[in-house]
Amino acid sequence: MDLLEYQAKALFRQMAIPVLPSQRIDNPADLKGLKIPYPVVLKSQVRAGGRGRAGGIKFAENTIDAVAAAQTIFNLPIEGEYPEVLLAEAKYNADQELYLAVLLDPVARRPVLLGSQQGGMDVEGAIEHMQQVPVDQDFSPFYARRLMLKMGLRGDLIQSVSGIVEKMYRLFVQKDLDLVEINPLGISPTGEVMALDGKVTANDEALARHPDLVAMTGKKPQPGMPVDRRNLNVSDRRDSFSEAIDSPPEFDPQPQPPASNPQPPSLVELDGNIGILCNGIGLTMATLDAVTFAKGKPANFVNLGSLERDFTSSALRERAQLGLELVAQDKSVKVVLMNILVSAEAGKEMTAAVAGYLERKARANRNIQVVLRLFGGDRDAMQERLGKLPVQLAETLDEAVSQAVSLAKQ
Repeated sequence: MDLLEYQAKALFRQMAIPVLPSQRIDNPADLKGLKIPYPVVLKSQVRAGGRGRAGGIKFAENTIDAVAAAQTIFNLPIEGEYPEVLLAEAKYNADQELYLAVLLDPVARRPVLLGSQQGGMDVEGAIEHMQQVPVDQDFSPFYARRLMLKMGLRGDLIQSVSGIVEKMYRLFVQKDLDLVEINPLGISPTGEVMALDGKVTANDEALARHPDLVAMTGKKPQPGMPVDRRNLNVSDRRDSFSEAIDSPPEFDPQPQPPASNPQPPSLVELDGNIGILCNGIGLTMATLDAVTFAKGKPANFVNLGSLERDFTSSALRERAQLGLELVAQDKSVKVVLMNILVSAEAGKEMTAAVAGYLERKARANRNIQVVLRLFGGDRDAMQERLGKLPVQLAETLDEAVSQAVSLAKQ
């Protein structure tokens, strides 16, 4: 359930995340009693993105202009949704705009911190410069500061922006949220930080534990609905992680049938000699970061996506083999690093996929090394199946990266 901007900012205020003076506008006449000084910005309160480009955000210098702008916005559908509420907010002059988010990677079962120095309406630029830090242990300010350094922030901004990220994370955990996003986080010429826009996605299955969110959204929790593992607090998520690996994730209370025609994986090309194959964006980005940090050079990467619910056994094996073909097709690739999180049953199919791929390559006289970290698979069964094939097994990501970087240098 996506909250509207004014609702998200109400939560931000509770966490002492700085937001501008604002006022809810239910009809244009409310602007005659506006309590914040002009100039102001009027924002359509819809859940769709791209409000600025669609004309749903307008600036006003006085009451007459504000009433006229509000009438226009109220009658403007954005992706088919008409606003029932507008948000009037003080105008803010930002010298720089950042993107920040905390979200849950549903494959890695870990929160991930996201950040980019390109925020605001430049979504493409934000994605291109996006940095990620998975939270794989108890949260501490270290994770937020690491994100700041990866984003390239310097000086006092490291402290002020990392403080915002820490508050976003606390909100994420306390309210069992799926997403907390600030885009943009404005930075004034004096270094002041301000959440200029915000998005919060609440987990419907956790609403029973949060009556304030129920009152805010008007969405009633469904009694008897099983609690999603994503709604556990972070320590509980980690404690249940091993158990979750041994059975398919149950994100949807109504399991979906296997996909008959899933979207094929896509290759992202870089400039190096290590091909990377993972499942889940958080796991993929963490692996890329680890390889780069170890002085390795990724040649490309493929994110296989979820491997648990959407595939039959044969389709899962075919998808894994296709991913291997994609990352190894470039002759500059010396080693393929596979960092895969699966259930025990899916692990068997992944092992079979690796074995089948390497056996075919051996017959074709193509010498390709594979480093496999299959978290959730049966290590003894993997060793027995893979035998003397050119594959090295790793227990941890650090071990897998070290092996891959070493092989790539030979």
